[in-house]
Amino acid sequence: MAHTIKFKKQLLTRVRRIKGQAEALEKALEQESECAAVLQQIAAIRGAVNGLMAEVLEGHIREHLGADDISPQQRSEDLEEVVRVLHSYLR
Repeated sequence: MAHTIKFKKQLLTRVRRIKGQAEALEKALEQESECAAVLQQIAAIRGAVNGLMAEVLEGHIREHLGADDISPQQRSEDLEEVVRVLHSYLR
């Protein structure tokens, strides 16, 4: 996955932000914070994960499905892979 290597620094920054948000959620639960604060933190984590998924998915589509030098067979296989991942993600 060359696109994940190319944007490794940005992707890791997003992952570390998500990690920090998850740690904040854990702390909020441990401290028995208000429900609204916990829900807000969960929503923030979900948004961050969705943003990460969108960024990696876009890179994958552009690199693997948008490339001019791949065969129709390879393009079809890559398309099926994306569909499979999307089905799994959207469950």
